[in-house]
Amino acid sequence: MVHATRGIIRDQNVRRKTMFILLVVALLLLFSGSTFLAATLNRRQHPGWFIFFWFVCAWLTLTAMFLAIFDLLMVRLQGRKAERSLSRKYSRDETPDWPSTRDGE
Repeated sequence: MVHATRGIIRDQNVRRKTMFILLVVALLLLFSGSTFLAATLNRRQHPGWFIFFWFVCAWLTLTAMFLAIFDLLMVRLQGRKAERSLSRKYSRDETPDWPSTRDGE
């Protein structure tokens, strides 16, 4: 389980596919709970199933939301690293290799 979690967290494409799948499953559960599972999920007749169903829907949605927040933070971190590396590269190369027009004066 730990290795699967590390794989999901480290790879951006897997992370985004997992978010999409989690949201699709949560929406399918929401749709099925309001249509053909409505009798089974009646809160007065089956309170345990009702609570469990909504807990699963909320858990899937929150997991997708936390993955999305983590993805945004990782994208910002990668952007900052790229910005720093570019600024270091161009700050070292400030002196041009060709002679300037003032050198010949």
